[in-house]
Amino acid sequence: MAETRPDVSRREFVKALGATALVSVPLIGGAARAAAGEVGPSKTAPAETAVGRFYKSLKPEQRKLICFPFDHPKRMQVNNNWKIVDTEIGDLDKEQQALCNEVFKDLCSEEGYDRFQRQMKGDAGGFENYHVAVFGEPGSEQPFEWVLSGRHNTLRADGNSVEGAAFGGPIFYGHDATGTGNDDAKHSGNVWGFQWEQANKIFATLDDKEKARALVSKADGDTVRSIKLKGDSLPTTGLSVADLDGQQKQMVQSLLKMLTSPFRAFDADEVTECLKEAGGADKLRLTYFSQGDIGKDGVWDIWKLEGPAFAWYFHGSPHVHTWVNIARKAPAQAPTAG
Repeated sequence: MAETRPDVSRREFVKALGATALVSVPLIGGAARAAAGEVGPSKTAPAETAVGRFYKSLKPEQRKLICFPFDHPKRMQVNNNWKIVDTEIGDLDKEQQALCNEVFKDLCSEEGYDRFQRQMKGDAGGFENYHVAVFGEPGSEQPFEWVLSGRHNTLRADGNSVEGAAFGGPIFYGHDATGTGNDDAKHSGNVWGFQWEQANKIFATLDDKEKARALVSKADGDTVRSIKLKGDSLPTTGLSVADLDGQQKQMVQSLLKMLTSPFRAFDADEVTECLKEAGGADKLRLTYFSQGDIGKDGVWDIWKLEGPAFAWYFHGSPHVHTWVNIARKAPAQAPTAG
């Protein structure tokens, strides 16, 4: 069922804080493997194990079409609508399709899997119309990565083969909720609208001077270049999380948790570890862009949370495109357009 979001004014945003901002929000991500001194997915994690079985199932003629060396340039490509290979998941045999779905499901949290399914159904007719490629040698000690591409998705399973990068490298997710290319001002039915809503709750708590610092007129481009990791060259535009009060910092933690909630705990843990190694949430800057304000309602549809080695760019106009690139330190492997 499509989500419908109530019309929420700035005043209602502020009133809603009483129910959320006073709750203690834990650091993003689970702690299942972190407690054992391991962070991120291993080569024997459920998704990666399914990748190995998928790779073994491929016939020689299929491998020619969808398998590549690990260092092939296609592996690090990312875009909002692209085919990493011409072969669709629906072109594979039933067992192989089921294995791809198993990988995909294991890359997500339970609620994330539901959201991605609804998004894929609406944007492209379903999971079977997406594309997968395999790089390296899954099931061996060698590095490997499975990459999913298609309309509004670039997702990865790598068993931590890509050193120092969360999610195995840059990823993308989005949704055209209306099917017309244009979301309404409330992002009604958009499966990622809850992230937009939380970011604007934070903006509603800012005083006038903070709002002036946080708001920038011209948005970054809706391209992979917007998530290049800047390290010490991070610009001073936007509002530093370090300058927020305690309640607002809790809201930023809640936003971070919402951003990672669609993904498996292994990847959320690695995001947390990457952020910690790059200086923590206080090193992040939160920027809102007045460009692309759907409905001209002053509830900002384009915003970015960015740090030295962290870039999460929610470009919600005319519909949602989200670009993500997170590493332990900058520069990460440079993402390229698909």
